[in-house]
Amino acid sequence: MRENDHSNIGILKEIAELLNEETEIVSMLKGALVKFLNGTNFETGWIFFIDEKGRSELVVHVNLPEALEYKNCHYLKKGGCWCVSRYRNEELKKASNIIECQRIESAIDANVGDHEGITHHATVPLQSGQERFGVLNVASKDTVRFSEEELALLESVAFQMGSAIKRILLTKQEQEMALVKERNRLARDLHDSVNQLLFSVTLTARAGIEMTNECDVKETFKEIQHLTQDALTEMRALIWQLRPKGLENGLLEAIKVYAEMLGLKLHVTVSGVLQFPSRIEETLFRVAQEALNNVRRHAGVLEAALYITVTSTDILLVIRDEGRGFVIDHNTKLLSIGLQSIKDRAKSVGGKADWVSEIGKGTELLIRLPY
Repeated sequence: MRENDHSNIGILKEIAELLNEETEIVSMLKGALVKFLNGTNFETGWIFFIDEKGRSELVVHVNLPEALEYKNCHYLKKGGCWCVSRYRNEELKKASNIIECQRIESAIDANVGDHEGITHHATVPLQSGQERFGVLNVASKDTVRFSEEELALLESVAFQMGSAIKRILLTKQEQEMALVKERNRLARDLHDSVNQLLFSVTLTARAGIEMTNECDVKETFKEIQHLTQDALTEMRALIWQLRPKGLENGLLEAIKVYAEMLGLKLHVTVSGVLQFPSRIEETLFRVAQEALNNVRRHAGVLEAALYITVTSTDILLVIRDEGRGFVIDHNTKLLSIGLQSIKDRAKSVGGKADWVSEIGKGTELLIRLPY
């Protein structure tokens, strides 16, 4: 066995150890790429994640020259790219030399910094079995072609990275399933205990009203009944937030049923086809839940309008009411818990939330999520 073969095996073992550590995907990939570059003749590298629609995202880069790092890697993120195109067309099956790279050429032509002799790169798909995640690109100074041994090593590292990505995704799915189970348990406990107790208090208050002739006592029982009824509505809403019913029948159906449970009349307008990944669907449902809760608690009206517009790139969700409204202080970073929750949920899937409100003229919530 040649000396460099021993070295390569050592590098692969070290990378395998890194990839087996419990960490986030991006951190894991960056650590593995740094280790790979430090132990080989490759000098720089970057990773694109590519989704089912072919959209690419630069998630990791190490040791990029000034020209490629210019303005947050502007030229690596924009324009045509042979490796990404081949990946989208399912023609990129193994580690390959790139004859030319339009993105690197664009950066060099723009004269935005030293490209340090980086003109070509090698590329390899990141995958595990039939599941594909993106591409790994590597390059070296004044190198237009890499050897078969170097490409074989690159392919081995890409295989390990793909397997690690799959493992982390499976772990996250297991964690999400465990979270759903825990939510269901809490929902059952709340329904079987607190919800039933509140219902009993409502019945007791109603009986008290019938049993007494004293006006003051009647009014007290009526107030207890009213407060308990409100608490029951809040409890049912909380149970729904833990275990939403209706999502199996579609997002709109679940939102309509939830609005009905809150006593709200909801006018719905939809443009586009509602077929979303489960994570996007749940985010939209949770945001709509919180927005409808705010309408019921604060708007002082029992009607709202919901609009969903779906394009090829994103989803726009708008919820509008003609209630009390509120004053928006753009100078403060402190938001109500409800609004902060909506903002955080949108951000968690790469989207954003905004709202417009005016006293006496209602509120409009706008959510835009990438799709």
